[in-house]
Amino acid sequence: MKLTTRSRYGTRMMLDIAQHGKDGPVRIQDIADRQGVSAKYLEKLIRKLKDVGFVKSKRGPRGGHSLAKPAAEIPIGEVVHALEGDGSLVECRSGDKGCSRMKECLTRRLWQEAADAMYERLNTFTLADLINDAEQCRSASVEPWSRGGF
Repeated sequence: MKLTTRSRYGTRMMLDIAQHGKDGPVRIQDIADRQGVSAKYLEKLIRKLKDVGFVKSKRGPRGGHSLAKPAAEIPIGEVVHALEGDGSLVECRSGDKGCSRMKECLTRRLWQEAADAMYERLNTFTLADLINDAEQCRSASVEPWSRGGF
C-alpha cells in the first residue's frame, strides 16, 4: 500500500509549521522552499487541514499559517485521514462509488480492518512525537527511522 503525496507532503507541511511557527505564522512559500514542494499544491492541502481544525491562517504582511492546537494534540492518523478522504485502502466503498461486487466481495472486510489498523497505529503518533524523536536522534547522530518500530 502507498499513501498519496497528499499525506506525505501534508504531514511534512504540518511538521514544518510546528517547527517554524513558534515565533508566528509560517508562509506557504517558506514551507514550499524548505520542503521542495510546490506552493500551489501546499495551498490545496492547507485548505483541507484548516477545514478539520488543525491549521489556522492569518492574512496580511505578517500573515501565514499556524497550528490551531498544540502539536501534541494532533495525531498523525487524523492528519492522514483528513488528506486521504474516506480511509479506504481499496475502492470498496458504499454508495455510488462502490464496487459492483461489493455485496458478494469476500475481501471487503479484510481491507477495511487493515485500513482501521493502519489509522489506529498512525494515531499513536502526534506531530510532537515525531519532532521530539527527530531531535533526540539528531543529538545522538542516529536517523529517526533506524530506532526500530518500522
